[in-house]
Order: sequence, then C-alpha cells, then structure tokens
Amino acid sequence: MSLLPLKLVRRLCIAVALMPLLGIAAVADEQMERGAAIYAEKCVICHQPSGQGAPPIYPPLAQSDWMLSNRERAIKVVCEGLTGTIVVNGQSYTNSMPAQMLDDVQVANVMTYVFNSWGNSGKPFTADEVRVARAKTRFKTYDALVSAAAYQPLPPAPAKWKLREVAQLPEFCTRLASDGTGKIVYALQQTGGVYALDLASAALVPVLKAEDYLDVKRGEVMAVGCTVGPDGRLWFVTNQKIEKDVPLVLNEVVIWRSVTQPDGMLGKPERWFATTYPHGEGGYNHGVSQISFGSDGMLYLSSGSRTDGGEPAGDARYYKLGEVEITACLWRMDPKADKPEIELYARGIRNAYGFAWDGSGQLFTVSNGPNMDAPEEMDAIEQGRHYGFPHQFAEWPVKAAFPYPHTPPPPAGVKFKHPVANLGPAAGGRPGGLFTFDPHSSPAGMVWCGDDFPESLRGSFVITRFGNLLETQEDVGFDVLTARMSRDASGQWQAKMENLLKPLGRPIDVHHIGKGRLLILEYTRTTNFKDRLGWLPGRIIELAPE
Repeated sequence: MSLLPLKLVRRLCIAVALMPLLGIAAVADEQMERGAAIYAEKCVICHQPSGQGAPPIYPPLAQSDWMLSNRERAIKVVCEGLTGTIVVNGQSYTNSMPAQMLDDVQVANVMTYVFNSWGNSGKPFTADEVRVARAKTRFKTYDALVSAAAYQPLPPAPAKWKLREVAQLPEFCTRLASDGTGKIVYALQQTGGVYALDLASAALVPVLKAEDYLDVKRGEVMAVGCTVGPDGRLWFVTNQKIEKDVPLVLNEVVIWRSVTQPDGMLGKPERWFATTYPHGEGGYNHGVSQISFGSDGMLYLSSGSRTDGGEPAGDARYYKLGEVEITACLWRMDPKADKPEIELYARGIRNAYGFAWDGSGQLFTVSNGPNMDAPEEMDAIEQGRHYGFPHQFAEWPVKAAFPYPHTPPPPAGVKFKHPVANLGPAAGGRPGGLFTFDPHSSPAGMVWCGDDFPESLRGSFVITRFGNLLETQEDVGFDVLTARMSRDASGQWQAKMENLLKPLGRPIDVHHIGKGRLLILEYTRTTNFKDRLGWLPGRIIELAPE
C-alpha cells in the first residue's frame, strides 16, 4: 500500500510549471502555481511529477492525445471520475480514477497547470467553463459531490459490542498513539502535525504543527508512525523528500521524541536520530512507518520499500538500483543509546505498515504486495530471516526475474521465509493456500487482543485493511478483520480470518486504549472504490464491549 501524502512534490511541480510559462504569456503565474499545488496533492501519486504516468496502469498526461483533444471530457473526468478502457498515445489503459474533491476554481487551476506543463499547451481554464462541464456529470455541482462523499453510517457492531463515532478529523491522519490508559490519544497528521484527543470530552485540539519543528521548505513531508514510549514521551518518525543541492533525490528519515512543557503540553520535539537513502521514484517510496517498543525495551521500526520490484528510474535524479540496505526491512534500535544505530532485524518485507506481538512475544507483520496482483502478506518474523521481497512474494515461485523482468536475481544461499497461510473464511483465504490477504486490499494497522478483552476477541489480532487503490473485480479491504493464529503439523503459521467490521472509510490504524476498547482511525469517508469518489478527511471511532 502506498499512502497519498497531501503535498508530496509541490516544489517539483511548481518548478516544472514555470518552464511552459516562458512560451505561454496568457497563463498567469499565480494560476499555474495554485494548479501545481493541487496537482501535487491530488494527482502526482498516479501521474508522477513528470506527467508520464505509470504505464500500463496510470496513463501519461504529458502530451496525452486523449486528454488534449477534448477539454470538456478532461474536466468531466476530474469532476466525476473515469472507469473502463481508454487509449492514450496508442496504449490501452484499463483502470478507474475517482472524482476529485475540488471546487470549480480548483479544477480550473489544476487543469490549467496540466494543460500547460511537460510540453502541453492550452489556454487557461475558467471556473465558468468547469461549471458548465460539471453540470453534465453525475455530480451536477461541487456541493452534490461533497454530499455524496459525506461520512457514512457506522456498520453494525458485533454481538455484545458497541460502536460510536468519537471525533471527526479536520486533516488526514495516519496513526494513533497513547499510554494505553484511555485518557489522551494522539493522532499523527500525515504531514507531521499532531492532534490530541481527550476521550472524556471528545475534544480534539492541535498540539504540534510540522513547522514548529521541521523546515518544511526543504521538501515534502510524510509522517506515518508514532508511539508513546515507556518513558511517557511521544516518539514519531518523519520522511522528508530532499531535492535541493543533492546529486540524487533523497528521503530523509528522522526519529523525533517529545519534550513536555511545564503546562503538560507537547513542546518542540528533539531530533533523536536521522539518516537518508535514495528516494523512490513515483508512488513506491513507502518510507519508515510504524514505530513501536518491544517487550525487550528496544525500538522497532518498519522501513518500507522504495520500489515496486526493483524497477529502474526514468529520471536521472533518482537512484536506479532498486532497494538499499535499510529499505524493505525491519529496524531495531536502542532508545537509550547516545548515538543510536540501526540494527537490521529482518529483511525482504515490502511495506509492513503494521506489526504487533502476540501474547507469547511472537512478532507478526502485515504488508501490501506489488502491483502485479500478488496476495498481501502476514509474516511471522524471526530475527535474521529474509521474507522474499523483491525476489519472492506470497505463494509465487522464486524466479530469476520475479515478479518483473528488471527484478535482480535472489541472493545466493538465502532461503526465503513463507508468509502466514490464510485458512479463511474472510480476506480471500482458502484451506491449503499459502498466502494471507486478497491482492491490493492493503492491510494496515494491527493490535493484539490480550487478557482485558472479552472472549470473542481475546487471543486474536485485529487488523485494518485500507482497501484497494487499483481497479479490481470486486472491492477488497475497507474492513477490520480478526486473525486467530495456529501452526500446522509442519510448524507453518496459519490464521483463521473473519470480518469484524465492514464497510469502513479506509481504516488505516487501530489502537488499544485499555479495558478491551479499540479506537479505529478512518483515513477518509468513502467505503468503497467502485463509487469513484474523491477523499475528505476521516474520523476516529470506538469499538467497546457493552
């Protein structure tokens, strides 16, 4: 799963935007700059900073004959989405694009940017032109689109449980953290801010802004991991894209820990550890996500892959040799160290957005798979082992060029560890199958349900699934699962998967707040992919015993 940072490459988009302005005086700099910012927020993850797309999945916008030949059709795609097959510059693309949550002025700005970048040339778009085109779509006005993307009713709660909405979020949030007492819960905002939620009053207040501790002008920020440590500090991690004054575009990873002010509020956090590695091109730089303390007192972090399968980059400013030593793996670090260092705990893990320990101390991760339709994985982690990526995934056989022709050959003498088998009945499981979740269902946050949970959940994992970002025969994910673990006669881990809650608005994290209570973080409001609705910030809901 690749998350969608709010302003992933705004700087790059604005820089690219200035080039066509030299030859198109009619396009105002201000409209191009506003359009570039919207493109960076809404479009770049699929269509790339260069406008080249990601064939054969996402079509190019740069010199696109399909787009440039029909302005009204291009507007309507943004306003109502698109599904089915189109042919762009001689190549077929079959996928779906959601309607974008943009008003008429915003659509005009982003379309002006797209029609005047990467060698494209066109007259500026106006809000009136957008309004007329939008009236011919299934969402006749922007207000109608917003109404369609409203918060959905909560799904039915399981027997002997109750479900309630706790707070609606003003921004996209990616992770929850607390000391487990159910008093104050922190919500990490995608671009580095932090909110504090008082569960008793349901008051949600911003307590830290990214600009309070980060130089946000250096590059776009993605924050997807935080935890409260045994020391009571809030620990969190940021990924920042560094493009200026470097030979290769970099991802700077920084681990921060909070400093508490006399009034009890979070002060400016201190920079505990920092490192860099070559930034991935396109949507595959997952960055460092979950950060958690193990029972050994050590700090564990998931470092996601920077590629889909080792593909070479097309831009000379991006590293072309696939994964590096500290990507697609789990780190372990000593939180008491004056000069902390990364210990590589396990390798070959594509993007473990979530991990947790069971009651016996066994560590499990959940990861999303490559775009070539491999099942998603749950892995039982053993220190020092290799879990396959980018050479092997799920039950697919190991090949010299797996799963893409450009994938490097597997390292000599390394035996890959197979994932947890899903026995079903949910999440695509089947008896005897050596895989875990449906392809593209994007497993995300997970927790272990210990002794303070009722019997129905005690001794199981609860796992959220963000949901598919690509067109699939049927939508997958948008739910919360339970997983009961066991081993077969050979020692292979297996899980009985069942649905706990569905559908939800792209649930991205789940957090235990004591007494058998769980908080579930919805990233957005839409509960399926097929409706092709854009995204607005989600909410926090609570699942508690009756």
